[in-house]
Amino acid sequence: MWMCILQKKPFLYVNIHLFPRLARDHTCNLMAQRRNKTSVLENSWMLCTTQFRGMADGATSSGSKSRKSKRNWSFPVLDGSIHPEQTDSIEANLRNSEACIQRYLELLGKVCQREERNILRHTRDNRKLLVRDRLRLVLDNDEDFFELSPLAGYDLPYGTIANAGCLTGIGKICGVWCMLLANDATVKGGTLYPITVKKQLRAQHIAIMNRLPTVYLVDSGGAFLPLQAEIFPDQCHGGRVFYNIVLMSSMKIPQVAVVCGSCIAGAAYYPSLADESIIIDNIGSLFLAGPPLVKAATGEDISVEELGGATVHSRLSGGVDYLTSTEEEAYECVRNVVMTFNCGQCPEDSVEYDEPLYSPEELKHLAPKNYECSLDVKLILSRLIDGSRFQEFKAEYGTTLVTGFAHVKGHLIGLVANNGELTYQASLKGSNFVNLCSHRNIPILFLLNTVPKTSQCTSLAQAEDLGRRFKAQACMMATIACAEVPKITLVIGGCFGNDSYAMCGRSFDPNFLFLWPNARVALVDCRSLFADFLEEDENFYMDKSTLKNLEKKLENESTAFYSSARLWDDGVILPQNSREVIAKCLAIIKQKESQTLTHQQQPILRM
Repeated sequence: MWMCILQKKPFLYVNIHLFPRLARDHTCNLMAQRRNKTSVLENSWMLCTTQFRGMADGATSSGSKSRKSKRNWSFPVLDGSIHPEQTDSIEANLRNSEACIQRYLELLGKVCQREERNILRHTRDNRKLLVRDRLRLVLDNDEDFFELSPLAGYDLPYGTIANAGCLTGIGKICGVWCMLLANDATVKGGTLYPITVKKQLRAQHIAIMNRLPTVYLVDSGGAFLPLQAEIFPDQCHGGRVFYNIVLMSSMKIPQVAVVCGSCIAGAAYYPSLADESIIIDNIGSLFLAGPPLVKAATGEDISVEELGGATVHSRLSGGVDYLTSTEEEAYECVRNVVMTFNCGQCPEDSVEYDEPLYSPEELKHLAPKNYECSLDVKLILSRLIDGSRFQEFKAEYGTTLVTGFAHVKGHLIGLVANNGELTYQASLKGSNFVNLCSHRNIPILFLLNTVPKTSQCTSLAQAEDLGRRFKAQACMMATIACAEVPKITLVIGGCFGNDSYAMCGRSFDPNFLFLWPNARVALVDCRSLFADFLEEDENFYMDKSTLKNLEKKLENESTAFYSSARLWDDGVILPQNSREVIAKCLAIIKQKESQTLTHQQQPILRM
């Protein structure tokens, strides 16, 4: 025993004669090692040579910086090659993708247009900068600005409200990812419509989930009174924005507001509730009711500056903290304030990664026109993930759902992707994998392309199968709802019915949710055997004209653009840009890992 300790050898090896069976196995192992020593060395040398040759070949073929990492070598490479028998589907998908992308770009151009008279009134008469120029002055690099829901407000029942009357997005200020909410006074004078409130609430929700410091650039005339019933009274109406500001302050999520125009009525609460506020002299003003209303109510004539100008609030009321003489100075002040947030900068990206072996530009060919044109989802994965390397989980079980681990620009993620019907086995597999990611604190990316329902249950066996499937899907829904890891959902095809819930649809609160232009969002797919599905119900009758009108209505309401205009998602993205968008989302999510602040139960109380 003491010999074992003095010689620092394991007790088992010193006393191996006491264990005959282990001694026999140990002797055999030693002989095998001596016999195979040469072959092991040769195999190791061949493996190293192959790996280094692969690095050289990858650097040559990609034409970009070689950013390879040992950890990626352990994941198998996906076969992303397209076979000749898939040509018809590929061509149909490409034609549809190009048409959808063209339509998307046209709509994007429309919502970004402003009437010239509104621009002149804003810039020449009111001497104010346009909202995108303001963002350029605040951000480190405006090209990195990640705009959310640009199509919001298009073709609504009460008209088109370009960009929903405000810009929201995420960008870096002094190296810190921040959420920005900026009113656009060239759209209806910055008036708050129901869609404006909804867009701001979504931006705040993203900021809360990802603990993003928030900057408000306020230039608004308050709520649009004719639609006050859709803006003011309910739980998720205008007052919720102010509730969120206070809640975020209690969570120690820093917030700063800039009064860069009129802040009338409800808009006055943004700078009043934010942690710190800035006002621009002779441009910013802050009051619940403007001079015209004062004149109507009291008969008194009073100027904007006397009622609630920069001097009043910076020297008398104390309602703002910083007074600046120009907009440029105000946005420089914002940058200085952000430097005091002390919320932890995300370290510069130095993680090594490989580019996919297949071009992301080919994703346009793989975006399914409909479910019949859907190809193996692994073809899409091979064009999204680093080195096209994928560690598949339960590859032989529940094959209509693909699960596994991969990297996107060095970020480890779990992948859950539809590859057919969400069957009983697929749902159980999905629950298992999501639970695994939750325990390991790995973000999850869902690629959603559900199967449209085309027939009813007609037999006892089908009823039993559906019952088992629903129970398994309920298990998957519960697991996803309770998983305390970041979740990103990308709708690459159909988003139909209850299957979409089990794949982390909007109701299940993903951190981010995006659509491809070809995506469809609806309870049922009217392009499938919709009429046959209805005709199978003996208790249901609809004449052909009514049915045709219903199909047309559903066709229009299920497009990605209809969805995005109503903020059912965070924006439509082009298939070829998906890898960049996902990587940016993961970088934004990662920033909160460097924050160690705790909940303080009480917000910062202003004067």
